[in-house]
Amino acid sequence: MRIMLSGAVLAKTLSAHLYNNTMLVMNEAIRVMKRILIAAYLLFLHLIVLYFVGERIATNYVAAPPLNAEAIPDPTKVEEVPTTLPVPSIFYNSNTEEANVNRTPDVPIPAFGGELIIPVAGVKPEQLIDSFSDSRSEGRIHDAIDIPSPLGTPVLAAADGEIVKFFDSELGGITIYQISTDRKFIFYYAHLQKRADDVKVGDMVKRGRTIGFVGDTGNAGAGNYHLHFSIAIVTDPKRYWEGTSINPYPILRAGKPLSTF
Repeated sequence: MRIMLSGAVLAKTLSAHLYNNTMLVMNEAIRVMKRILIAAYLLFLHLIVLYFVGERIATNYVAAPPLNAEAIPDPTKVEEVPTTLPVPSIFYNSNTEEANVNRTPDVPIPAFGGELIIPVAGVKPEQLIDSFSDSRSEGRIHDAIDIPSPLGTPVLAAADGEIVKFFDSELGGITIYQISTDRKFIFYYAHLQKRADDVKVGDMVKRGRTIGFVGDTGNAGAGNYHLHFSIAIVTDPKRYWEGTSINPYPILRAGKPLSTF
């Protein structure tokens, strides 16, 4: 009888212990499952936030606007671009641009009180040759006169004015741009052997000052020593490369102010 009671007590004890262990395991499993569910929920919320934030960033800062086929210009279409002033051939590169077709030599000349001198030392008016309308390569018009003189002959400022640019090019060689004191005329000196050492951009020079020396740089031709000299009327001094060429020959030949022409 005692043995039977002891067995029943032992079985009950074992059953209670097994139940307790089972409950502990189940409770731990439930806690773990809750943690997993909470973590999954938080991850889901983060993913939703990232999606909407990323979509807004992509829309506002990354995505390109839809293309309108009608707004895309035809790259093969050639259109004429109007210019405010005819562009003299001395101010464009004939290797990359078309010949000057807007030349207008008979435009009214603005008043300019100062007289011009022949910009090469020792050259007399009767020695000048009018080559203003002569043809040049690639359909260009000269729009200037050439003043032959020995190599190294001083090139003189034709009038009072400011040196606005030094420029070296395949066509003009070593060149100088000078603007008149009233800022209406550009005087262009090209094919120089060199510029005067004491002249720099921004200098105000007086008529007759040596600013360079006759040479054959650019496309002048080896040994063809001369000064290429031109005058252009400009309306915007800041765009001195745009202007209308006028013939220097009658002006230098007569030795009179520009305003008399």
